[in-house]
Amino acid sequence: MILVTGATGKSGSEIVKQLSEAGAPVRALVRNSQKAAGLSALAGVEIVEGDLDKPDSLDAALRGVERALLLSAAEPRSVELQGNFIEAARRAGLKHVVKFSGIGADENLPGGFLKWHGQIERQLRESGIPHTNLRPNVFMQELLNSWGGQRTIYLPLGDAKLSVVDIRDIAAVAVKTLTEDGHAGQSYVITGPEALTLDEIAAKISTAIGEPVNYVSISFDDFRQSLAGMQLPEWLASALVELYRTLATDGAQVTDVVAKVGKKQPINFDEFAREHGAKFKGE
Repeated sequence: MILVTGATGKSGSEIVKQLSEAGAPVRALVRNSQKAAGLSALAGVEIVEGDLDKPDSLDAALRGVERALLLSAAEPRSVELQGNFIEAARRAGLKHVVKFSGIGADENLPGGFLKWHGQIERQLRESGIPHTNLRPNVFMQELLNSWGGQRTIYLPLGDAKLSVVDIRDIAAVAVKTLTEDGHAGQSYVITGPEALTLDEIAAKISTAIGEPVNYVSISFDDFRQSLAGMQLPEWLASALVELYRTLATDGAQVTDVVAKVGKKQPINFDEFAREHGAKFKGE
């Protein structure tokens, strides 16, 4: 049995879906089973309620489980909450944990998501549980999150390149690491097939929708101010600033992990932009 935490999120739900398609028995950990109706309809998927903030619920959810995906929403308590799961996994004697991390994860960073991922990766190493770290780059789907038909991308990346990756390709790698032996001790940097500047990404969206789309590089100070204007909490604004500082230097890596581990050809951004043209138009 494979347990997937964070199963109702964009990445978690895609991983559960692909595990189901692969015929693997899956237990999806959710805080509210009423919000998991789509998952419960999938073949071989069992829904269990639990919470990373309630260790007793984790002990119950892990009964009979041999492998697990550790994924949770980013928040200031991520290290503590995922640490609770790691301890529960150690008590349960899991054979393998796959940690959903991020490109550039490093506990020595000043702060933010990638520092937290680095700290959790260290906890996992120290637990002695056989494990694999998945370190994906920025999701292509993130460009759809707040698009709404906008025609200008504002980010503090200058002419830096990003090897953006489709969530479906990340899931394909996750499925292999959860269902095959031989991945313990590995940290897989998961990227798209090419590194693109934001100008190039904007041009590809423009081609897909037949309308001009532009990129404007802004300073990190202006980026922080724009996040504050969106009324994001201070911790989230700071974490996003630190994320993009790291991406500006580490985001151009291109790996063959999707092809070699996921056993599929990675989706390129031209394909993605064409597929989601209606959303990029704001329809």
